[in-house]
Amino acid sequence: MNATVNAASSHGAPMAPRRWRVHERRAETADTVTIVIVPDDPSQAIDPPRPGQFAMLSAWGAHEIPVSYSAVEPSIEHTVRSVGPASEAVFELRVGDPLGVRGPFGTGWDLGVTDDRDVVVVAGGIGLAPLRPLVRALVDDDAARGRTSVLIGARTPAEVCFGAEIAEWSERGLTVEVTVDAAVPTTGPRWHGRVGLVTRLLDLVDVDPRRTTAFVCGPEVMMRASVHALGQRGVGAESILVSGERNMKCAIGHCGHCQLGGQLLCRDGAVMPASILGPLMAVREL
Repeated sequence: MNATVNAASSHGAPMAPRRWRVHERRAETADTVTIVIVPDDPSQAIDPPRPGQFAMLSAWGAHEIPVSYSAVEPSIEHTVRSVGPASEAVFELRVGDPLGVRGPFGTGWDLGVTDDRDVVVVAGGIGLAPLRPLVRALVDDDAARGRTSVLIGARTPAEVCFGAEIAEWSERGLTVEVTVDAAVPTTGPRWHGRVGLVTRLLDLVDVDPRRTTAFVCGPEVMMRASVHALGQRGVGAESILVSGERNMKCAIGHCGHCQLGGQLLCRDGAVMPASILGPLMAVREL
């Protein structure tokens, strides 16, 4: 289901939520769901967002939350983990239920920097969701770049999202590695895969720092460690793109809730080079 163009609805009233509905709902894990959303009014449809952008979502009667797009075409999808009252309200939505949508907002993953380059994608937990549209684009158009490696970390095997699609990426020629946290007891089917931090997966990738671009998204501590590990392998901070996260409220750079140093992540990010965002993430509680 393609999202058609209507620039006015996207940008004419950025603080006014538009009414969309849940068209499809897929459980990813026990506390994570992917929803496919469509506008109530076809005239409120939007251009496909850029991979890495986000929207402000709200179940009626609940606060808004920023949620990255986990797919941008042919359908618009968001993957939501229930971690608080607002995200739980979106998580609980069923097919046909309405929700408020503002966006898209923010910068996105710059696919242009991957031309003639090797690509390393490093995802931690739910951070795989904002990276999913990027990986899909890389799968669909791999003629202009070198090797693509997708490294995925999760706390437990049961918390790995998009399992069937991850297998498809591997079948389509990407190098895909998945690891789980050794410190967390696992339940369910026995895990026969790798165990350890996602940064250890970089040892399995032949990283040529002269021609590598990296994309990183996940918990802040994981992103700091990944930027450091890539830097140890000679990848420059300007060649590492990361997606920051803060308490976004207005999403248009007015309220200042998402300020990090001199940056407003909703406006200047959320995707930024590690040369800019890395030093800010290194300062705890900034």
